[in-house]
Amino acid sequence: MTLKGHIRFLLFMLLLAWGCQCAVAQGSGDERPLRPVATVISAQYGHASVLDTYLSPVRYGGHAMSLGYEAQQATGFAPERWTRQLSVGIDYDYTHNPAGNHTMHSLIVDGRWGMMRRWRDVLTPGLQFQLGGATQLRGGVLYNANNSNNVASARIHWNVGLLGQAIYNTHIKRLPITVRYQAALPVMGVFFAPDYDEAYYEIYLGNRRNLAHLGWWGNRFDLDHMLSADLHLGNTILRIGYRNRVSTSWVNNISTRDMTHYIVIGLGGEFLNIGVKNRNKLNNNIISSVYQ
Repeated sequence: MTLKGHIRFLLFMLLLAWGCQCAVAQGSGDERPLRPVATVISAQYGHASVLDTYLSPVRYGGHAMSLGYEAQQATGFAPERWTRQLSVGIDYDYTHNPAGNHTMHSLIVDGRWGMMRRWRDVLTPGLQFQLGGATQLRGGVLYNANNSNNVASARIHWNVGLLGQAIYNTHIKRLPITVRYQAALPVMGVFFAPDYDEAYYEIYLGNRRNLAHLGWWGNRFDLDHMLSADLHLGNTILRIGYRNRVSTSWVNNISTRDMTHYIVIGLGGEFLNIGVKNRNKLNNNIISSVYQ
């Protein structure tokens, strides 16, 4: 077959696939299940332990605060078997050195998007497992005004890794409750780190070599996991939980060791986006990504 023949065949297959997709969409538009978005906005407070040898050789400890947003939904394809999740957060740590006479501030923003395969009613009714992959971008700055040379340390990290959760839907008397353990484990990525004792002014002047580093478990380890209970109070979800975040790196003779412990309080619910023209779809099957 000539090149033109290959191109014509490819165009024919693309048109055929498009036509089949349109036919399926037209023939089963009202039969497709509804996919509510499970959304929770949370406030988190706890303790932070921060070590960044670019700024100081000693570990700082103090208050940790965070605001988080999480949205999870069954996917448009195979909604019974796949879910997607978006989480966004902003973390602020206010810490002190062991003597209590120096203060360090940390402000970090991160966003993570992932997709997971799920297995329902595993071992017992109401228990499900979800496992998949995720990508995350996390960045911010640490500030220590007492440092004589470098007063700030930038944190920028993009990674891909594993995302999973175990979910158990049950009741306490008449109260529906969902117990969930979720863990995000980056596997590989790219992160920013200057040379030891290299001032950011030198980077501004053009010394930009050896700033980006391949992150893997040999020089970087991160873990973000949470155990929570969602109480279903009518249409409102009250989340109570514990969250732990670990972030470490070792490169260019600079060591970072951050650990935070949070108590989590959140409010949310499940939401459907249905316009006036689609109210007849309310009779369709509803597939929740988390709850049953």
